[in-house]
Amino acid sequence: LGEDKLMAILKERELKIYWGTATTGKPHVAYFVPMSKIADFLKAGCEVTILFADLHAYLDNMKAPWELLELRTRYYENVIKAMLESIGVPLEKLKFVRGTDYQLSKEYTLDVYRLSSVVTQHDAKKAGAEVVKQVEHPLLSGLLYPGLQALDEEYLKVDAQFGGVDQRKIFTFAEKYLPSLGYAKRVHLMNPMVPGLTGSKMSSSEEDSKIDLLDRKEDVKKKLKKAFCEPGNVENNGVLSFIKHVLFPLKSEFVVLREEKWGGNTTYTAYEALEKDFAEQVVHPGDLKNSVEVALNKLLDPIREKFNSPELKKLTNAAYPNPSKAKPAEKGTKNSEPENVVPSRLDIRVGKVISVEKHPDADSLYVEKIDVGEPEPRTVVSGLVQFVPKEQLQDRLVVLLCNLKPQKMRGVESQGMVLCASSVGEPKQVEPLDPPAGCCAGERVYVEGYEGGEPDDELKPKKKVFEKLQADFRISEDCVAQWKQKNFLTKLGTVSCKSLKGGSIS
Repeated sequence: LGEDKLMAILKERELKIYWGTATTGKPHVAYFVPMSKIADFLKAGCEVTILFADLHAYLDNMKAPWELLELRTRYYENVIKAMLESIGVPLEKLKFVRGTDYQLSKEYTLDVYRLSSVVTQHDAKKAGAEVVKQVEHPLLSGLLYPGLQALDEEYLKVDAQFGGVDQRKIFTFAEKYLPSLGYAKRVHLMNPMVPGLTGSKMSSSEEDSKIDLLDRKEDVKKKLKKAFCEPGNVENNGVLSFIKHVLFPLKSEFVVLREEKWGGNTTYTAYEALEKDFAEQVVHPGDLKNSVEVALNKLLDPIREKFNSPELKKLTNAAYPNPSKAKPAEKGTKNSEPENVVPSRLDIRVGKVISVEKHPDADSLYVEKIDVGEPEPRTVVSGLVQFVPKEQLQDRLVVLLCNLKPQKMRGVESQGMVLCASSVGEPKQVEPLDPPAGCCAGERVYVEGYEGGEPDDELKPKKKVFEKLQADFRISEDCVAQWKQKNFLTKLGTVSCKSLKGGSIS
């Protein structure tokens, strides 16, 4: 946006540009997309500022608690410097700034008030629609967010701002409103958003969609193995997109590694040739994933090594404390419930029912095969025979609790639990919970406000974590599944049931 102005500036001097990131969830491998472009800007002679937007992180529905802002900003600074070093970017040519270094000044605060006197609620909400977390009852802080990002352009004294295409509405907001305060309209440059491993935008809050910069090699292998990469399908393919937007720009080539009996290694010097071969199924998804795994680990190794120091390990754990390791409240305090019983400990996913059969030894039980985004479907035993006809379960999407300890039910091992709404009164009615339309098998289901936590590998039966959380599961008057009045969500919206208002969930 503003190409004519860009060309006019370049005739006179080098461009001053900034890229900002709100210090919320841990940066993941998609951050290599803007990092590789920042490398290009520096090679072209631009003056580049990286803004660690700590105040923005708090305003975005408090994704970063106030007490963790300083720690998370330090984490971002260290990890992004490590990323840039990993791809050979000279740091001495960069300037790093924290939002709170100037956003709490008298002048900036006065400009926030001036801006709020001319911006409509409608425009503020629209501007942040793709960036600020959207909730049913938005906080005022989320409406302030776009205005602050616009003012950053003036206070950082830059010609241009760079960001993802998801920032476009904030950029057009800035172009509209900065002149009303007497400030110049800036140039805006955008990069594409890389699809996550599950096929949609790579997100810090959706664990399975992204590879963390500090993930171990075995985690990288596991996540890539589960990644959406259908033979011949180049649409919403996060593996191909990562090659296109990260590996090719950095290396100018990509090597597909495979055994001699399948044709041996092939070096591609143009992404289009690789995409064509994948579309025509000359390149197999398994070989593509293995090759990305090797290339990605080469990028991540220097970052892992740097963060292996005791100091940075300590910083990582302090900035992103594991909620499942929180200390229980002391006995006798007002809140005697252990602090670590939080919904993020549940591994709840969208599942697709592939087959349904009656249990061979129990008339009231179904045995289902359910796809939850893993290499093989799970076998799940459900007591739904008297409530849901077999044909209504076949091929439908369900919500599956995946980290219960597997147990045998009448001789068949069940590897999960289909979550259902149940009526309060008699006669008893049961309806499987419905994920939003368009969800993919394996998508994470989380409770609003608990997006970032890691689920337990397996819930220990003696700890009764699920049972304690389940006590506060309810269906709202709008038929939305909730925990303590916070909605069950996927990235596409709320989880619901058809009709059982006020019911329980089991």
